[in-house]
Amino acid sequence: MMKKILDDLSANKVGKKTGKYPITFCLLPAFFLLIMVTASCYHDPAIEGAPVAELVKEGNFAVMRPGVMSKEKKEEVKRMTKVTENRVFSEISGRPEYRIGPLDVLEIISHIGEKTNTATVTVNSQGNISYSFIDNLFVDGLTSSQLDALLTKRLSSYLRHPRVDIFIKEFKSKSAMVTGYLTSLQAPSFSKSASGKIYLRGKTTLLDLISLAGGYNVDADIRRVQLIRGGDTYIINLFDIMSRGDSGQNVIIDADDVVDVPELPLFGDRVYVLGAVDEQGIYPLKQAQDLLGALALAGNFTSVAKEENTLIVRGRESGEEPLVMMADVNAILRKADISQNIPLQNGDLIYVPPRRIGDINRWISNVLPLLDIMLYPGDFAARYGEGFKINVD
Repeated sequence: MMKKILDDLSANKVGKKTGKYPITFCLLPAFFLLIMVTASCYHDPAIEGAPVAELVKEGNFAVMRPGVMSKEKKEEVKRMTKVTENRVFSEISGRPEYRIGPLDVLEIISHIGEKTNTATVTVNSQGNISYSFIDNLFVDGLTSSQLDALLTKRLSSYLRHPRVDIFIKEFKSKSAMVTGYLTSLQAPSFSKSASGKIYLRGKTTLLDLISLAGGYNVDADIRRVQLIRGGDTYIINLFDIMSRGDSGQNVIIDADDVVDVPELPLFGDRVYVLGAVDEQGIYPLKQAQDLLGALALAGNFTSVAKEENTLIVRGRESGEEPLVMMADVNAILRKADISQNIPLQNGDLIYVPPRRIGDINRWISNVLPLLDIMLYPGDFAARYGEGFKINVD
């Protein structure tokens, strides 16, 4: 019966240039589960994978989190969280102050004895202001306290002991652009992503900017937020900032930054839990952040489970062999070895083998096309051809 189903699947005209597939994509997980359950019935020596404990000990964390950026760019992101000045603000006596710029509107209050005068002044396009006896005073880049000191010094040529206070009434010179799936950017009738300019008022973190944009909506992929600055793109995990307090990614926004919050994949991020568990299935990644979380969703182990050889299969690019890691779940549960409780990624397959299953090479050769058709359906026909058959015997 199993062979007939697979032959029928292979016989369909998959991958024509129309881009349409005869089998609805939502049915593929059922075939995937069926094939994996069948594959677990082999009776060969136990499978082995790269031990997670050794990978952790060696500091090979590249297998545990998405390699979306180079090490150099990750270091750049960390530095962006610690800056004490940029084009938007500067720290004066340990306190961040906004840098004045063209089109900003200032309120200048002067005190002469008990008399107070208030004047509203707009910074012109050249970064100058004119006030009282002073014309074309260059203020671009100064903070309010620096302008206060400069005006006091210049006015002292005309007044005895001048006293002024500077307030910024309207912030119009520094801005950042936000795009994507943010609450304030959704068109009410179509729920389409949009973009918008947010004027900056001083030191502003990425999390602050997302809040100013009204927060993200339910369709936002907050693990892959893009920061575009000066032609460079940085991928930031907003989820880690909020839920794990990872301040090392909460960058300080500079003028002209672009922040894009993309849409979640069509079917959402997910992981697969198969093998000797009560509830084999496909689970949302947001509910299965790590290995134990995914296994908890799948219920108890069956009596034939080989927990110490639990496998995490991580697909690479389309057509490449997946990375197979092995975790000792017994050590996690009974010895509190939480280092093996690795974070999961979209598309990870967790497989709890029975006591005896197929060898690693044969197992991977069966898994690879299945991972491709699940994760890269558009490439499947081009890579394997219309007459490709998946063999499980």
